[in-house]
Amino acid sequence: MYIDDRTTREYLDGVEEFCIIATRHIQSTNVKTIFCPCRDCKNVLRYADIKKIENHLVIRGFMPDYNIWYWHGEKLPVDRSSQEDVLEEDTWPLTFENSDSDESVEEDRISEMMDGLGDHVHEGSRMYENVSKAAETQLYPGCTKYSKLSGMLDLFNIKTLGGWTDESYDLLLEKLHDILPDGNDIPKSTYYAKKLMCPLGLEYIRIHACPNDCVLYRKEYENLDACPKCGVSRYKRKGSNPNRKKWPPAKVLWYLPIIPRFKRLFSIKEEAKNLVWHDEGRKKDGNIRHPADALQWKHIDETFPEFGKEARNLRLALSTDGMNPYGTLSCQHSTWPVLLSIYNFPPWLCMKQKYIMLALLISGPKRPGHDIDVYLAPLIEDLKLLWEEGVPVFDAHTSTTFTLRAMIFCTINDFPVYGNLSGYKNKGEKACPICEEEMIPQRLKHCGKNVYMHTRRLLRRDHPYRNKKKNSMGIRRNVLFVSL
Repeated sequence: MYIDDRTTREYLDGVEEFCIIATRHIQSTNVKTIFCPCRDCKNVLRYADIKKIENHLVIRGFMPDYNIWYWHGEKLPVDRSSQEDVLEEDTWPLTFENSDSDESVEEDRISEMMDGLGDHVHEGSRMYENVSKAAETQLYPGCTKYSKLSGMLDLFNIKTLGGWTDESYDLLLEKLHDILPDGNDIPKSTYYAKKLMCPLGLEYIRIHACPNDCVLYRKEYENLDACPKCGVSRYKRKGSNPNRKKWPPAKVLWYLPIIPRFKRLFSIKEEAKNLVWHDEGRKKDGNIRHPADALQWKHIDETFPEFGKEARNLRLALSTDGMNPYGTLSCQHSTWPVLLSIYNFPPWLCMKQKYIMLALLISGPKRPGHDIDVYLAPLIEDLKLLWEEGVPVFDAHTSTTFTLRAMIFCTINDFPVYGNLSGYKNKGEKACPICEEEMIPQRLKHCGKNVYMHTRRLLRRDHPYRNKKKNSMGIRRNVLFVSL
């Protein structure tokens, strides 16, 4: 693979052999994308099309020092004498809140997470071996309470909860390295701490988007430099250097794939047990204590009996709204996170921060509006796969493998966002999606708004609003509802 002349038959045969091995590997692991080992991608970028990777290898050449293809299914020799502590893949580390002070609980949790890595990394890879080594290594000589891995997880969790910057976290790690006894294994920078924990995190995908919200540069639009609909450039081209090869994208969508995270939840015994609480642990006395007691849940079970009979199938709530991530009250920037909540959990866990998944992050500076469906496309594709076909998942609670399916059970949002998600026109004379034609608007001449005088009749007879003529500001109250 390291022949200078990449047009020779020998090199082309090597590329073909690599493509066969890589294809077999993704078929055996049910992964949709393949790492590209060319000189530019360097096993960082992934692609679904093996032909694209083949073209990269022929045009750009094979990355140096990648003799054992451990990212593509080959096993490393068992008798290696040395291990690198720095891991190869860049992903976000997983942080979790730990309210247990019992050391054995912490060790069991990390052990379960390590067992769950089997679905995501090959047991013979360097990544798995390094994480296993970190879980068994004492944080410093004589330390029995924390391993190198558990200690860094706790420290990084504090960093996340406290909102520390990487610079301040670097200072803390350097100071702890000096304070603790000689021989301690604390990384000296945030970069190496993240590298240590990367297998416990999950990948994210950056997808370029048209600044006018027309398309995402994926699939058939992946290689375009301008929007096929509005013609606006894909990149922020500034300056007078026409020979510059890479420009920053004009707009980016961050997608955090949901299927690997669902697999991770079921790979932890405690979480897998909580995910069937609605069927096994819920008190069933006819009262509404959980969404599973509601008519909507029962209607879904009756309409789709194959879906309803598997208690582990997930019911999800989708929520989104605009926010300003910079802590100011200015309306000049609006970033939209798309969140998923899992209603299989008990009521006291459903809305915990730990179990609310960030699926999409739509960067600003303006709201997507009715074009939000363009950004939802990657999430919808995964949801369609989970609904129509399902994915094989290992359940640590029962030690069995089953086909996981999922659906959107409901959405949580305000009225304007409801219009964006559903496409319903929620302004003007027919603003209510329930009443629709029954709404009788009356236009106020001087304030330029539609009001609905007849809605007062919906109040009970003794309601205080029937007799209250003025509000707290002393302004006469003549109407109950004003349209948006």
